[in-house]
Amino acid sequence: MEASAGLVAGSHNRNELVVIHNHEEPKPLKNLDGQVCEICGDEVGLTVDGDLFVACNECGFPVCRPCYEYERREGTQVCPQCRTRYKRLKGSPRVEGDDDEEDIDDIEHEFNIDEQQNKNKQVHVADMLHGKMSYGRGPETDENSQFPPVIAGVRSRPVSGEFPVGGYGHGEQALSSSLHKRVHPYPVSEPGSARWDEKKEGGWKERMEDWKYQQGNLGPEPDDANDPDMALIDEARQPLSRKVPIASSKINPYRMVIVARLVILAVFLRYRILNPVHDAIGLWLTSIICEIWFAISWILDQFPKWFPIDRETYLDRLSFRYEKEGEPSMLAPVDIFVSTVDPMKEPPLVTANTVLSILAMDYPVDKISCYISDDGASMLTFEAQSETAEFARKWVPFCKKFAIEPRAPEMYFTLKIDYLKDKVQPTFVKERRAMKREYEEFKVRINALVAKASKVPLEGWIMQDGTPWPGNNTRDHPGMIQVFLGQSGGHDAEGNELPRLVYVSREKRPGFQHHKKAGAMNALVRVSGVLTNAPFMLNLDCDHYINNSKAVREAMCFMMDPQIGRKVCYVQFPQRFDGIDRHDRYANRNTVFFDINMRGLDGIQGPVYVGTGCVFRRQALYGYEPPKGPKRPKMVVCGCCPCFGRRKKKYDRDEVNGESASLGVGMEDDKELLMSQMNFEKKFGQSAIFVTSTLMDQGGVPPSSSPAALLKEAIHVISCGYEDKTEWGLELGWIYGSITEDILTGFKMHCRGWRSIYCMPKLPAFKGSAPINLSDRLNQVLRWALGSVEIFFSRHSPAWYGYKGGKLKFLERFAYVNTTVYPFTSLPLLAYCLLPAICLLTDKFIMPEITTFASFFFIALFVSIFTTGILELRWSGVSIEEWWRNEQFWVIGGISAHLFAVVQGLLKVLAGIDTNFTVTSKASDDEEFGELYTFKWTTLLIPPTTVLIINLVGVVAGISDAINNGTQAWGPLFGKLFFAFWVIVHLYPFLKGLMGKQNRTPTIVVIWSILLASIFSLLWVRIDPFVMKTKGPNTTKCGINC
Repeated sequence: MEASAGLVAGSHNRNELVVIHNHEEPKPLKNLDGQVCEICGDEVGLTVDGDLFVACNECGFPVCRPCYEYERREGTQVCPQCRTRYKRLKGSPRVEGDDDEEDIDDIEHEFNIDEQQNKNKQVHVADMLHGKMSYGRGPETDENSQFPPVIAGVRSRPVSGEFPVGGYGHGEQALSSSLHKRVHPYPVSEPGSARWDEKKEGGWKERMEDWKYQQGNLGPEPDDANDPDMALIDEARQPLSRKVPIASSKINPYRMVIVARLVILAVFLRYRILNPVHDAIGLWLTSIICEIWFAISWILDQFPKWFPIDRETYLDRLSFRYEKEGEPSMLAPVDIFVSTVDPMKEPPLVTANTVLSILAMDYPVDKISCYISDDGASMLTFEAQSETAEFARKWVPFCKKFAIEPRAPEMYFTLKIDYLKDKVQPTFVKERRAMKREYEEFKVRINALVAKASKVPLEGWIMQDGTPWPGNNTRDHPGMIQVFLGQSGGHDAEGNELPRLVYVSREKRPGFQHHKKAGAMNALVRVSGVLTNAPFMLNLDCDHYINNSKAVREAMCFMMDPQIGRKVCYVQFPQRFDGIDRHDRYANRNTVFFDINMRGLDGIQGPVYVGTGCVFRRQALYGYEPPKGPKRPKMVVCGCCPCFGRRKKKYDRDEVNGESASLGVGMEDDKELLMSQMNFEKKFGQSAIFVTSTLMDQGGVPPSSSPAALLKEAIHVISCGYEDKTEWGLELGWIYGSITEDILTGFKMHCRGWRSIYCMPKLPAFKGSAPINLSDRLNQVLRWALGSVEIFFSRHSPAWYGYKGGKLKFLERFAYVNTTVYPFTSLPLLAYCLLPAICLLTDKFIMPEITTFASFFFIALFVSIFTTGILELRWSGVSIEEWWRNEQFWVIGGISAHLFAVVQGLLKVLAGIDTNFTVTSKASDDEEFGELYTFKWTTLLIPPTTVLIINLVGVVAGISDAINNGTQAWGPLFGKLFFAFWVIVHLYPFLKGLMGKQNRTPTIVVIWSILLASIFSLLWVRIDPFVMKTKGPNTTKCGINC
């Protein structure tokens, strides 16, 4: 597809498809109806008599002769539209089931059908076995080695990232012009065929020796040992990554303290339960329930961190293995997804910087395809991407010429570093100044577009050629696709090729469920599967730019590693952020989670998917299971022991039936089973081209498909009704059912047996922007917590889902359960934060008088808590300030955002009341950290403010009471004040954020909080509900005549 072809808009359900050219009238896409085959997109053609070829006389469904003959020979022999059996037409060979006919125009061929089918099956088996044995290796001399192994070699081609426009060559080889045009799943041979038996009996040993030779296990003769190239060859055979365990001197004490803390916690809880406070039984019981929940929550969070690891990658080995000098790069293609919704909350300039960093990254340009999902159908986003594509022609060659980092221009030009370091080219300063001027002009053009978009015309937006913008109604518009950078016009200012850049806006109609971001990502998966079909996909939020231009190479060190790569479903990178104040007041960096919890999960079954900065294996998103290793050989026994009699009998029976334990396992077997038993339309949808692409685990697009057919199919797969009655969102792609679709998607993959990898390069791979003011931060946490509550009450809850296969490891399940139950900690946390104030106001306490022996329990518990934290910081490298900020925001978010998430989640589950969330603003103030002090009213601020005021009132009341009662009251007061100050210190960042830069707090917050605190305090003192009361006078003190 040419980049200059224009915006393609259409609706499959309405049979509409138009191309909008700049400064031209809308034109219907030529030859898409009537004379074009609806299966492969080629012309239907004529019969031998010169008439239009009609395959089905019942409905006239347009099908070309090659597709018609293929359907009769290999398929179901019925018309795809009316399901009527195809009749034999003149000039077509006979097939089984044809009625006897008088004409003998091809009688000489009608008895060769079985022989031809067997020949085809033999070729397919050979290709599939070759695909199994050659995973992860470079090109071979075989003429079909360039093709994906699952589909027959003559029917597909390697991914180049380009949309097909006729023939395709690879080196000196080119595809034959006689290739079939059919886009269908292809037949494979079954065990028991002649070809299979031949390979099983005679060729297995030879093929194994050949495979070992290619892998280096059977190297050359000893007299080649002095070859100077052998060292380089050995280096290329080394693994592309390695697992680095944490030093035993750091991890072993950490584990010992965890076990000790568990024992101390059990002893402490036993003591608390067996020693109630009789005069304040309500306070005591509340505290016991809270402490038990905290203990369970700690166990769920702590033990998944039992096996933390680090990883190293070897980029030089990756290049040496897959990038031979003078040969085309063999690195795997990557489709990159960038999602955006509202350009007013996600500024186009931010999205443009992300796209520019993608187009300029250090990876072969013909292996990169960038897809922009505009789920808001905004003309502002469309025009901004058009400007971005033009600026990329200058920016990309500048980045690659001088190897600058980062490659997002806004971040590069604002870096406060010595940009001349390591630069030796004399022209660098001059070209940098010129490029900075070009970027500033680019920013002005983008700003002009934003200013123009602030006032929407009454008649809607009009494009430059006078055509109404198809997305004027954001809830009712056709699907739109625009190739900004493609084969034609996709070159930079120096004439070098640029990566693909494709704009996509899926169709939206009233009455359809669109599933927000998850639905948009699934639409991108299908569009990319039709147009480029790279085997790997990277998804980024619009504000997460590529900070390390070699980030994708880092991921490929795991994905393309022959040892571990085949079972890896995704590689997750940590999230890093710009624009956060030095003290990180609201724990926006979240380093405790990304540097401690995620590294712990990497040692089990892999980290959870966090929504951005993740490289996926396409086959894993398609619902396939990972390839299985070879089965263990069954025990051979003599039969003399009755315990083994049945096992031997079963083994003998299997051997007689010809079953092999070492062949036919893994992902290829799943596909063979699907090809023979499953209904592809029910699983993937009604798109023959897309279904075929799902079978190509090495990627690639069918060479026979024309650009027009691909575009029509791309519009089809993003239609709003495409997912109906399919498994999209249930078993395939991003999973629906929660606003945090990332957790569900990763969880489903892990339940199938896949593992994930956590990659932490020294130079952060991606960087984004975080909401640094208090209100936006709490709303962001609310959205995450609400998604966790939705997952907990769904059928995919980790507490009860995924036990059947037993493929999810026990500690991995612990971690997933913790991600869904942590919002419920807000209830005991809120109660525990109110207990100190209640104790101060009522002069009661949650614990009885502590003996000297019992005090050791409390001392040991506090020591174990602090020791665990210190040792955790020691092996992880997280600073104590970051750890403390995380603890503070755990309390702040727990009694505000998490509490509201639990309430909203229960309302949604029990009453069906749905809640909407807003996109977090990505814009920032011109002043550095100016957004930090921006105050935005939200009801989330009321609970923490109320808790803070109540505790301050309690402290004042407690101290006043102690002053009035004398020195004997100070002793019991210290324990109560300790807990009250614990709450106040944790809420201190909240208090600073509430006061703002000029110590100004909105009146509404002050009024509501003081009112609630006063009512609560007065009622509590008056009612005193948790304190046991005695009726009548106390006769033990004043006698019977009192």
